[in-house]
Amino acid sequence: MTEQTDSAFDLVVVGGCGHVGLPLAIAFADRGKRVGIYDVNESAVKLVESGELPFVENGATEVLQRAQAAGRLTVTTDPSIISGADAVVVVIGTPVDEHLNPDPRAVTSAIAEIKEHFRDGQLLVLRSTVFPGVTAGVERLLEKAGLAVDVAFCPERIAEGKAMEELFTLPQIVSGRSPQVKQRAGELFGTLTESIVELEPEEAELAKLFTNTWRYIKFAAANQFYVMANDHGLDFDKIRRALAHDYPRAADMPGAGFAAGPCLFKDTMQLAAFTDNSFVLGHAAMLVNEGLPLYLVTHLEKSHDLSTMTVGILGMAFKGESDDIRSSLSYKLRRILEFRAGEVLCTDPYVTVDSSLLPLEEVLQRSDLLILAAPHRAYADLETSKPVADVWNFLGQGSVV
Repeated sequence: MTEQTDSAFDLVVVGGCGHVGLPLAIAFADRGKRVGIYDVNESAVKLVESGELPFVENGATEVLQRAQAAGRLTVTTDPSIISGADAVVVVIGTPVDEHLNPDPRAVTSAIAEIKEHFRDGQLLVLRSTVFPGVTAGVERLLEKAGLAVDVAFCPERIAEGKAMEELFTLPQIVSGRSPQVKQRAGELFGTLTESIVELEPEEAELAKLFTNTWRYIKFAAANQFYVMANDHGLDFDKIRRALAHDYPRAADMPGAGFAAGPCLFKDTMQLAAFTDNSFVLGHAAMLVNEGLPLYLVTHLEKSHDLSTMTVGILGMAFKGESDDIRSSLSYKLRRILEFRAGEVLCTDPYVTVDSSLLPLEEVLQRSDLLILAAPHRAYADLETSKPVADVWNFLGQGSVV
């Protein structure tokens, strides 16, 4: 590692206006770090510059504005900012394509485009979920470019909506090829949390995939149990609450509901690809979770003539109290209903990127049947005489559909 020189920034976050990068950037700035944000999304950069977030994240606006007032945050679309940092945190992850195959080259290709802005002595931290072996690929890329840069993989572990809490409370996994790299990464993230866990890069890559896949499998088990109970006219959530009552071995059984979003499904498919598509449990979980919208519609057709009805979907985000529609199963539900129902109306109190959404009052008035797709708190006191399909049992009226 080359000796570091004086830098304008303690760290620069590449892709720093997104759901992962922005909370991390402002958390570091709030802890006294000089932080730069580089992002190609001009509209998001302008929003952040104005003190606003491009998405919903509890408590983050105040932290952002505090960091800006202290002069510790710079936001730009100019990649040259990277050269002025001691550490560069990259939040570009590994996507899966329409065939459910991961593209391990996505991260290395993105870094190759900006590698001219790196300099010797920097610490490069890969933050988003990557396919196993990507960290090693980035190391080879930089070495081939003649750059003496330390590469660490330190996976993001927060849940959307809880970043401003979990970034400061959860243990942070850091990994690197040498004790020195682990130490540098540990010192960086030690700014946020006292609990640092060290792994080798390949171990950390699998740890991240295992974490998200484990959650996805647990949700699939609950959804399969829901289907079993519902097919016999029984309330799964009532059963779940009874079996978990003061019984610790069942306390972690989740409720039923749409298991979606930009991480769990994608990372389960990455793990399946890593095992040469022999991950039977992962594929089974995918079939259960991705099949729940179709199951609900098919089951509703047994008691309702959907072809003559207007169906309202409440909540288009992938989970409650979020505006994120990435991989949301609410949109899969809408596509199914557009084929099987007379008309479909959708609403969400947070989502602003879908111009087809209607106000809640209009959906309630015009619909013959409602489906609660995302358990937003705005629906907690819902008053309607219309039938509501509520797999979550969010309204407390039972989960039988």
